[in-house]
Amino acid sequence: MDYDLVILGQGSAAFAAAIKANDLGIKTAMIGGNATPGTLIGGTCVNVGCMPSKNLITVANAFYHAANNSFEGIKYDKGKLNFKKIIEQKDKLVAKFRKEKYADVVKNLDNVTYIEGKGRFVSRNEAVVNGKKIRGKKFVIATGARSNIIPVKGLENIDYLTNEEALSLKELPESLCVIGGRALGLEFAQMYAHFGTKVIVLQRSDRIIPEEEPEISDALKRYLEEEGIEIYTGMNINFVKKSGIKKIVNFSAKGRAKEIEVSHILFATGRRPNTDGMNLEKAGVKLDDKGFVKVDSGMQTSAPHVFAAGDVIGEPMLETIAAKEGAVAVENAFAKQKKKINFNEVPRAVFTYPEVASVGLTDEVANGKGIRCRCGVLPLDYVPKAHVIGDTRGLVKIVANNKTKQIVGVHILAPHAADLIHEGTIAVKFGLTVDDIIDTVHVFPTLSEAIKLAAQSFYKDVSKLSCCTE
Repeated sequence: MDYDLVILGQGSAAFAAAIKANDLGIKTAMIGGNATPGTLIGGTCVNVGCMPSKNLITVANAFYHAANNSFEGIKYDKGKLNFKKIIEQKDKLVAKFRKEKYADVVKNLDNVTYIEGKGRFVSRNEAVVNGKKIRGKKFVIATGARSNIIPVKGLENIDYLTNEEALSLKELPESLCVIGGRALGLEFAQMYAHFGTKVIVLQRSDRIIPEEEPEISDALKRYLEEEGIEIYTGMNINFVKKSGIKKIVNFSAKGRAKEIEVSHILFATGRRPNTDGMNLEKAGVKLDDKGFVKVDSGMQTSAPHVFAAGDVIGEPMLETIAAKEGAVAVENAFAKQKKKINFNEVPRAVFTYPEVASVGLTDEVANGKGIRCRCGVLPLDYVPKAHVIGDTRGLVKIVANNKTKQIVGVHILAPHAADLIHEGTIAVKFGLTVDDIIDTVHVFPTLSEAIKLAAQSFYKDVSKLSCCTE
């Protein structure tokens, strides 16, 4: 079969590419299969990523905060947990979204033919799937990524979890060691801790979420530890082994060796691309040293007729940017005017509670780029709405050009930070200044007012202002 476009993959990037191709009237084949275990049509996000994990995080938060709220007049005993029912409800949600947002969607794309199976290149313009050759003028590689397991002595002798298995356990773990202290690791760590599991986090770098501002990393670590989660940073794993039905993790932190015994181990140590076995060299597509597809800012690979999008090209591995990359890849493949993606404008979030959300440059990165910065750091304790909801944990940090006051980064640790970050995203995208934020009227009382107060802190001591100071 001959097509104008062949898309390899079936996740967010692939679907965005297919929808864009359909809108443009391009005869397209979408080969829906990849090497990520547990994924069906819809890819990682809906099956074993955002949708199921955020559902379970929400349920865990509701269970934990019912008995651990800050309101003096409301006290509940610890609720009854039916973990099996929680997983069943999550599975129903995933099935609903997989059908409605993916399977049903592709059926209604008149110009797109969906072919289930894993595709691989056999020549520059040919891929094979299920033993049949598919010819394409242009290609989009969107096969995603899967869990990366770091080498650990003794690992071959024990069972362990990745994020996929950790979303579908039949029983609540008694204890859990999470190896990795970035977004995925911390989300699962707090989720299971809120359900009642004893959790220990091991992080190789000196800080959890080391890509975030140090004020945010330090504060979040303190909050998680206050909830009973043990966190060890700057550590190296020496070995793991069995001890009856339990597992032993031996590690060194700050020059001292330590052993812990747990019922489960979860690896949250990054992602590896689904590029092996695809014969990409036959299409002239080059990979980086970690196996990710190399692309330019317009999603074009080293082969002029091949584009790539989504997790298969590396960080940032986010559903939203994968979709944008997929759409841009198709537009650039068939349009004369080329689009580029500015990754500096892409917001990211960590769905702990409180949440972390950031956009743009950190203070350190901005200074490294020669931007002389000035930062405004606002503790959430200064935000009236934080007191209203009974949770003043967190902060807002604005990174701005010292001379022009243009905002180059916004970083938030707060309840609902993932919802609040979009004002910062607009500020970074359109080059707004601290004064522009101050001049914008915000609803009172809201958590979003924290961004305005952080902007005001560039000029005034906001702790000495009334609630209504403009």
